[in-house]
Amino acid sequence: MNNRNRGKNTGDDVMFGSQKQVDKLKMAVQDMMYLLSRDYAEKASSELVGNRYKLKTRQIQVLRGASASEQQIQHRKNKQLEVSDLKNKILYLDGFNVLILMESLLSGAYIFEGADGCFRDLSGVHGTYKRVNQTQKAVELVAGFFQKAEVQKLVWIFDKPVSNSGRIKEIVLDFAEENKLNWEAELEFNPDKFLAENSEIAVSSDAWILDHCSKWFNLIAHLITEEKLDANLIKMV
Repeated sequence: MNNRNRGKNTGDDVMFGSQKQVDKLKMAVQDMMYLLSRDYAEKASSELVGNRYKLKTRQIQVLRGASASEQQIQHRKNKQLEVSDLKNKILYLDGFNVLILMESLLSGAYIFEGADGCFRDLSGVHGTYKRVNQTQKAVELVAGFFQKAEVQKLVWIFDKPVSNSGRIKEIVLDFAEENKLNWEAELEFNPDKFLAENSEIAVSSDAWILDHCSKWFNLIAHLITEEKLDANLIKMV
């Protein structure tokens, strides 16, 4: 029986469940952003700040995901589109980024809102993708958005090197066929580079993609608001 979900890790409640821990993390993010805005390297900055606040590995992961320099934040905001901008447009969706984040959110895992307004989780693909109980619901939520926003076409991009990427591609395409949705799905060896260089509008919360793409849309933020999703959200800034 498949009872898999992407819920919290053991210890997450200790690291993120109290106001004291959240306040400490927020101060750490402020310090990290100060350093990044003065051109300190991300790795060195996160080590320095991590040591100062005695952060655990997963807390440092949150710190890095939530932080960006002032220049990066401004640059990302300048390229961000509203839902009203998407009508009759072709969107390229960062498949694993969006799916895993939605699965985590629907599983009750902690989700963190960063300085750029994007939401990030603590799950990762780690070389293999396993479908979970929330996968279907995540795809349905994307479909609802696709129809309401009157998007012309949605192209899902998955990492070819990840095992089971072909399987999730088929799941998405079968769902699209059943529901008569104008969707495509492609496997790419370097999806980040592909999304940054080949998409008019990227749908992702991956920092590198946001820094390098021409335009992007914050789908997770939109779905949380629009669908009133019940989520374990922590605002980091």
